[in-house]
Amino acid sequence: MESTAKPEVLPPRTKSGGRLFDDENLDLLSHILDDFLKIPGTSIRVGLDGIIGLVPGIGDVIGGIASSVIIAAAWMRGVPYITVTRMVVNVGIEVLVGTIPVVGDMFDIAWRANRRNYALLEGSLAQPRKYTVQSWLFLGALCLVLAILAVLPLFLLAWMLAHFFKF
Repeated sequence: MESTAKPEVLPPRTKSGGRLFDDENLDLLSHILDDFLKIPGTSIRVGLDGIIGLVPGIGDVIGGIASSVIIAAAWMRGVPYITVTRMVVNVGIEVLVGTIPVVGDMFDIAWRANRRNYALLEGSLAQPRKYTVQSWLFLGALCLVLAILAVLPLFLLAWMLAHFFKF
């Protein structure tokens, strides 16, 4: 007996998410997470991400999870993978540096990864080539800085040993 069942056809990745991932909703989310409150008497704006980040231990992790919504929207809307990677790095930097007491909280407020990621999302949909090149340059510079930071202790150790043993 032959089966006449039709194969399942999945919709394209760029149509997923419905209204949840509309520009207005993502802009509002990035605004709420990064800059919806103004500190009285200053021009400094803070969002839920910066406020939640004040909770030791788990605050930055919760902020990072909330930030992943914009990254998921970018992926579902067809943003180039290198730009999505850059967005993940933006949130990773915010979460990692944000774990440092006091300084990390100030960095959280200044870095505004969600606003950056929303700008990357909008820009890469309008001009994908430009933002792909910028993302490659950003990630290349980041890798160079990390390589220097990895090698620097070895040079410092060699210098200290050379002066200690007077080579």
